[in-house]
Amino acid sequence: MTDNPLAREALLDTPNPLGLEGIEFVEYTTPRPQALGQLLEQVGFRPVARHRSREVLLYRQGGMNIVINAHGLPPGTDDTPQIAAVAMRVRDAAAAHRRVVELGAWPVRVQVQPMELHIPGVHGVGASKLYFIDRWREFSIYDVDFVPIPTVAPQVPPLAGLRWFGVVQYVGLARAADWCEFYASLFGFTVLPPEQAFGILPAGHILRSPCGTFFLQLVEPATDSEDLVSAEHLHRLAFGTPDVPSAVRALRERGVEFVEASALHSTARGALTREQLGGVMFELVHHG
Repeated sequence: MTDNPLAREALLDTPNPLGLEGIEFVEYTTPRPQALGQLLEQVGFRPVARHRSREVLLYRQGGMNIVINAHGLPPGTDDTPQIAAVAMRVRDAAAAHRRVVELGAWPVRVQVQPMELHIPGVHGVGASKLYFIDRWREFSIYDVDFVPIPTVAPQVPPLAGLRWFGVVQYVGLARAADWCEFYASLFGFTVLPPEQAFGILPAGHILRSPCGTFFLQLVEPATDSEDLVSAEHLHRLAFGTPDVPSAVRALRERGVEFVEASALHSTARGALTREQLGGVMFELVHHG
């Protein structure tokens, strides 16, 4: 994240109570999985596996996994895809789950089918969930719950070096401090000083994971906004890349459009894709 030796030492000294080691997958729910799948393919993902018993597809690019879940959605579900869950790699999933529940998190009631893995989790912002995964090295959760798509290679090269950078969460007015405390006390995140910003949309509070591999950005509505009562939710994903202009060019060649206005446009620091499917967008952040 930085070439400053003191900053690296501070990161190594940051407590990591859950043994967090990054993001395993992000889950979207949508009644239109094909439309979202086409959008993911535009930004370099490929479908690599199907769930054994549910209408769920696994998309992959480099070290990033995105799950599209269209299983059992109630009638009238919003067509706009929603970020429903973030699964985090931890040292011991059962111990991580037990610790955060003891500290006040609300456990998720998990309903599994025969031969499926039990993945522990807690409730996050809005209707989202935070899962704990401790199987990702030699043996992964996908070896049990998913069937590979035979015509697709399981490993998908990253486009322009894309990798996880983080997740942007919209919070209610004057609620950022509560969420900062939630992520700091339960998961070990560190709130960065305001001057340590990333990308072209640095508003709000930036939190660094204790493993240093991804960030959360908490954004409150502006006090003069007309939408002060909008529901709290996980809003968009951010991808890191060592060369934003090159990534923008590569994605444009694949049909991805970016926001280009006088107040907000692509730079070497970052870029923002235009909304698709009613509100899905991705952010690029320079991350060397």
